[in-house]
Amino acid sequence: MPDTIQIRPLDVFDEDEIQALSDVLIDCVEGGASVGFMQPLSRGKANTFWLGVAAGVGRGERILLSAWDAAGAMLGTVQIVFAPYDNQPHRADVAKMLVHRRARRRGVGAALLSAAERAALDAGKTLLVLDTASGDAERLYLKGGWKRCGVIPDFALLPGGGPCDTTIFYRTLS
Repeated sequence: MPDTIQIRPLDVFDEDEIQALSDVLIDCVEGGASVGFMQPLSRGKANTFWLGVAAGVGRGERILLSAWDAAGAMLGTVQIVFAPYDNQPHRADVAKMLVHRRARRRGVGAALLSAAERAALDAGKTLLVLDTASGDAERLYLKGGWKRCGVIPDFALLPGGGPCDTTIFYRTLS
């Protein structure tokens, strides 16, 4: 991880953090990331999403990690969402790994992924699952030791419309 990137958990949310999270999400959706939202994504809708994530963090349902540069700007974020079922206490999903377009190809995604794996293991999780519709993200996951399970055609819509496939990955932690 470059020295200029700091990864930290978010568990107490202030207005500035919600706005920074929304900035990253809006930028990713504007850039075409298939992360559950359509274009245009309003600030109100993005803020509401992050307030819901904050509530989930507060209930202990997930961990939210954020990446920051030396100037205090948020570069990206990732969530570890704990499986809600009694028979899956060992599993979590990696969700909404987002890196602002201005920060891509600088090691932010790799730093977030590594931090997410450590946080999940610290929380007692030994199996992580994720899905992606991004070729760049696929390369990052493969380089990080994740295993590709397969592709689901037409799984979701791209933010500007039109179907996209998604690739499922998993990683066993020890």
